[in-house]
Amino acid sequence: MSAAKTIARLRTPVATSVLLLATCFATRVVTTHCRAAYPFGPAFRRVADRSAQQPARETRDGKDTMAQSAITSPTDVVDFLVSQHQQIKSLFAETLAASGKEREKAFVELRRLLAVHETAEEEVVHPRAKRKLSDGAAVVDERLHEEHEAKTVLQKLEKLDVDSAEFTRLLTELRDAVVEHAEHEEHDEFSKLGQELSGSELERMGRAAKLAEAIAPTRPHAGVESPAANMAAGPFAAMLDRARDAIVGKG
Repeated sequence: MSAAKTIARLRTPVATSVLLLATCFATRVVTTHCRAAYPFGPAFRRVADRSAQQPARETRDGKDTMAQSAITSPTDVVDFLVSQHQQIKSLFAETLAASGKEREKAFVELRRLLAVHETAEEEVVHPRAKRKLSDGAAVVDERLHEEHEAKTVLQKLEKLDVDSAEFTRLLTELRDAVVEHAEHEEHDEFSKLGQELSGSELERMGRAAKLAEAIAPTRPHAGVESPAANMAAGPFAAMLDRARDAIVGKG
């Protein structure tokens, strides 16, 4: 069992703080809500501040050692999220083509991947885009609005019979909206971040995105799209969801 899964199973405030701290270290972003997550006093905060200020590894000629390989690396955040976009499209197609138990199973997996993906974007990518891109605030606000709408539709879908005409209609509309949303992200956010950030920064964000995958809620939660709210609510929502799933046998 991975360390992240072990910590998550503890379902304690300290475990949650450790996961938040790991996200802050991975991205080297030390914000107010990151500092608030540190349960171990000023010494831990000083360590985190120093980590955030450390330069990327350099070669003798002063160039980033990871810059050359970042684009093709499996841990590059852009490659990681674009790959998930393709998986999401495939799961939409699989769900719409299936029926009965097979459709239900495919929809559960689609829902899980959407939760994982949006958590990574909202906690890792959107905050960096807001700081680094000239039009970052406007771009991120539009994406967050789209993500909220998608989560609202997903919550409606969960209440419907998977073989009903209404389920098929809503899922088709959601697919079209999510595909358009993904295209906007790749063009307006991911590609620009790839140009603005160093290879090592993209690698660190990739590691943080994978951490978000470990602590993401098993269901998307509408209403926690802001980065600060996700950093605070995301891990708790994940723990509550997993506890509920363990009781009722879902997810």
